[in-house]
Amino acid sequence: MSLIEVDRPSGTVLLHAAGTCYALRVDEAAGTVRTVHWGGPLTLEDVREAEEADAEADSFSAPLDGTEELAVDGQVRFAPPALEVRYADGTSAVEPVVDGYDLREDVDSAELFISLRDTGRPLGWRLHYRVRRDCPVIERWTVLRHTGERGQPPLTLLRHSAAQWNLPVLPAYRMSSVHGRWAGEFQLRRTRLAVGETTLTSRRGHTGHQSNPWIALDASDATEEAGEVWTVALATSGSWRMTTVRSAEGRCSVLGGSGHEGVEVTLAAGESWTTPVSTGLYTPGGFGDASRAHHSYVRNHVLPSPGEPRPVLYNSWEATAFDVTFDGQRELADLAARIGAELFVVDDGWFGARTSDRAGLGDWTPRPAAFPEGLRPLADHVHGLGMQFGLWVEPEMVNPDSELFRERPDWVLHLPDRTAHLLRNQLVLDFSRPEVTAWALDRLLRTVDEFAVDFLKWDFNRSFTEAGSAGHRPDARRVFIEHALGAHRVLDELRAARPALRIEACSGGGGRVDLASLARTDQAWTSDNTDAVDRLAIQQGFSQLFPAQVMGAWVTDSPNPFTRRAVPLRFRFHSAMAGALGVGGDLTRWSEAELDEARDYVARYKEVRATVQTGELYRLGSPADGAHAVQYVARDGGESVVLQWRAGPADRTRAPRLRLRGLDSHAVYRVEDDGGTLPAGTVRSGAALAAHGLPAELPPGDCASRMLTLRRAG
Repeated sequence: MSLIEVDRPSGTVLLHAAGTCYALRVDEAAGTVRTVHWGGPLTLEDVREAEEADAEADSFSAPLDGTEELAVDGQVRFAPPALEVRYADGTSAVEPVVDGYDLREDVDSAELFISLRDTGRPLGWRLHYRVRRDCPVIERWTVLRHTGERGQPPLTLLRHSAAQWNLPVLPAYRMSSVHGRWAGEFQLRRTRLAVGETTLTSRRGHTGHQSNPWIALDASDATEEAGEVWTVALATSGSWRMTTVRSAEGRCSVLGGSGHEGVEVTLAAGESWTTPVSTGLYTPGGFGDASRAHHSYVRNHVLPSPGEPRPVLYNSWEATAFDVTFDGQRELADLAARIGAELFVVDDGWFGARTSDRAGLGDWTPRPAAFPEGLRPLADHVHGLGMQFGLWVEPEMVNPDSELFRERPDWVLHLPDRTAHLLRNQLVLDFSRPEVTAWALDRLLRTVDEFAVDFLKWDFNRSFTEAGSAGHRPDARRVFIEHALGAHRVLDELRAARPALRIEACSGGGGRVDLASLARTDQAWTSDNTDAVDRLAIQQGFSQLFPAQVMGAWVTDSPNPFTRRAVPLRFRFHSAMAGALGVGGDLTRWSEAELDEARDYVARYKEVRATVQTGELYRLGSPADGAHAVQYVARDGGESVVLQWRAGPADRTRAPRLRLRGLDSHAVYRVEDDGGTLPAGTVRSGAALAAHGLPAELPPGDCASRMLTLRRAG
């Protein structure tokens, strides 16, 4: 079956995407492109015969509101526009004309293009759609162009959404999203959607810890395992804005694009602007099915190296902070190799005059007092231990106390007539300027080559303030978008030049986790908060959209350096084993018994790593329940891993049985219980594990946990 079906006489277009359908109607006479259906499978005949049920417009209503694929400002429209422009005469009204549509299709994917323009004004735009045979996620974006002749005045894009997603009319709407702060990211919220406009945004120049650019909507009746769910996400790493509009008439739309309010894009004659990609997903299988579909999409169509297992890493930050020396790092590397780490990462403090956060950013050469012979001897030692060598870098930042700033103070992202407010004693370099990104790329390439670096932890520890660019025209606030695009170009060119290099996206933890960043990196540092209990809620929210493969998770010291909470080593490992496992404690202070225990956990993780990192995720309960679990099922169905936690003292009430999901009901599974409560050699059928489950009792004591491994027998 073709992925895109077209009925030219009616203007009906039907897009098929792995069990879901998206239909629209192109009305060339009226100059509109309207949503007809977004949901379960339909035939072209079903869609072609769909009747419009809108009432005629009166003085106070607008039938177009909440139905168009990209609403403009103008004509009989009162809802927030997805596209708003200011022409040279100060007006904004747009009168669309459809210039036609076309499609391109191959065996695995198809694209639809719809061209529109403003009659009598020099603005054209093209709506892009992409669907894939193996994936229910639909990708959309928009290209806008000043179509005037040279010499005509510029126009300004006030709103430039990537797409407008219109849901079917539902009896109620509930919105799911994640919120938080630094060290408390990805806190899941499900709230009733009020009539009006609900906006999530980042005004910080990066994705942000406070929210993340995705929204899920349902009729308030979806559960983890059942119910219709619509999810919209935005692939952008700078400032962004997503607005959910619920009208009093019962319609609901989601608009989203790069930039926040006031971030305008000026186009001269002949110039164009391409929005980021916006993704839309429909599923009838609840929040869990939506997450699994997104995880598959990220693995198969976003990540640059999805087939590689993420290595068990050791990071030195919590052991040493800025007290970085060759001898100290060598000792930690020896211990990291002993417990089975595959990658050793030297964190902040190895370069320039960096003995605190007050100096050195921008001077990417080894600190002579710490590494008198440079970094290569340490890299050679790490490689000799059988591990890869990694470095922390923060290429987009500079300290005023640095050689780079003294030489190029004009490179910072700052308005010269405004007070420069330092955050973390640093300023942001202007990555919207080609000369700055050229310097950064050169410096990174030299660092990787000179020190035999296999892995970069790319950090970003400061939001924008007083931001403007000396390299821009009147729309200087474009830096809130274009800085991130500059960082993307550096990452793209760095990976192209050094294909073996692997990169972790880090922004004080989860401040730059998004689909655009993950398209250029291999994993993300989830949060600077490494408390194993706090991480359960953080990881629950992270998993709504992003797979375990990219979720960096560390085992650190107890009491935790951030929260001072004491947690058993078993629990700390089981918490971190739910993602891409790392270790970040001060191994020089761990006892021999703890080092041996850590070695055993690392070895067990490696045995099940493929299932955890690339398997299908099932969330069994939530951290709010006090006791919950996550289950991973290998793609071939032969293995399943369950990690279960109780983040507090044992409850006197009997715990409900652990009913497993995603298993072959006709198969028999041998169950290994790392917690020791199940008899050795326990065997259960997939049907019994789903219907009756396993006893959920955990070992006694506070913060108890266990890992179950199920392997298909025979």
